Amino acid sequence: MQFPLQLRFKILALGAKVAVHDATGNLVYYFKQKAFKLKEAVTVYADETQTTVRYRIAADRVLDISAKYHIEDSAGRPLAVLERHGMRSLWRAHYEIHRGGVPLFRLQEETPWIKVLDGLVGQIPVVGMLTGYLLHPTYVVTRATDETPVLRVIKQPAFFESRYRVEQVEAALEPELVELALLGALMLLLLERDRG
Repeated sequence: MQFPLQLRFKILALGAKVAVHDATGNLVYYFKQKAFKLKEAVTVYADETQTTVRYRIAADRVLDISAKYHIEDSAGRPLAVLERHGMRSLWRAHYEIHRGGVPLFRLQEETPWIKVLDGLVGQIPVVGMLTGYLLHPTYVVTRATDETPVLRVIKQPAFFESRYRVEQVEAALEPELVELALLGALMLLLLERDRG
């Protein structure tokens, strides 16, 4: 996988559909969120035809601000847990990825005011169509141990869809940990997209 990655959210689809391409244009992941489910459930595919499952991410409870999202591989083996920090996440998105109770990464917004403005202005008829082109929230994934930035996710200008760019800040990270950080960031975007 070659960074930067490009994410494209299809807005008009039932349930979120996200295509993730690397710098060479190769499809890395194809996310599909199940529509009309009380518990969040996302399947991550290797292709758009949805024939090869790579990962599954599922909430441990129904509609809760402190939910935990279990990340499993295609065989159902647990890899990590993405946990939303309830009340702290109301103002500024704040999540943590841990494995066996040991924190690996923290995910949060760099500038919460931009996301709030994006969410508010986006509700205004006609003007709201322009927010996707003008306001760009940024999220950062850091190591839990020393707060070293690992990935940065930046909303890109776009009409009629949501686009994000994922940049790798720390290149020395093991590939398995890069995938976990990326899966956590993608899930964060799915969960936070309604707020901007």
